Amino acid sequence: MTACKPLNKDKLKIGLVSVSDRASQGVYQDQGIPELEAWLKAALTEEFEVETRLIPDEQSVIEQTLIELVDTHACHLVLTTGGTGPAKRDVTPDATLTVAHREMPGFGEQMRQVSLHFVPTAILSRQVGVIRHSSLILNLPGQPKAIKETLEGVKDENGKVLVKGIFSAVPYCLQLLSDIYVETHADICASFRPKSARREK
Repeated sequence: MTACKPLNKDKLKIGLVSVSDRASQGVYQDQGIPELEAWLKAALTEEFEVETRLIPDEQSVIEQTLIELVDTHACHLVLTTGGTGPAKRDVTPDATLTVAHREMPGFGEQMRQVSLHFVPTAILSRQVGVIRHSSLILNLPGQPKAIKETLEGVKDENGKVLVKGIFSAVPYCLQLLSDIYVETHADICASFRPKSARREK
């Protein structure tokens, strides 16, 4: 097992990885990382640090990037966007599983459940969630609209949540993995944890 830098339990550190051949070559501007950063700033109540990477759809590059963000930069959470479909160049889930120590299948299942409310082609998605050391790695869709949907869930016209998004479970997962305590703004995405795991404000 590769040695990794100890996680800082005081401040959340997030790695954001956009996987795209054309965006990494400058053919068009990446939209994944700006969407993720904007959503996280709106959703999280505390300050956090970010490490960003824009890389091509190369499995070895994706693997090396994920390892670097977890083992060297000690990111508690790594979110990838892009490269999760069935096309030959879509290898983000394959790379993620290769560097994983444990799989968290519920994240991928819930992302597809959420996305199926919007597009029938959500069943073609291969997103996965995994643990490497004490860090959580999640594959998100490539489209900004789909990123927000999978994080927040399905809401009606009044903002009532009909189907929970995946981020509602992320704070408690991070707490279990590294003891870091993260809170979210309930109007964006209400996080859930058992009463026994809640801390007084």
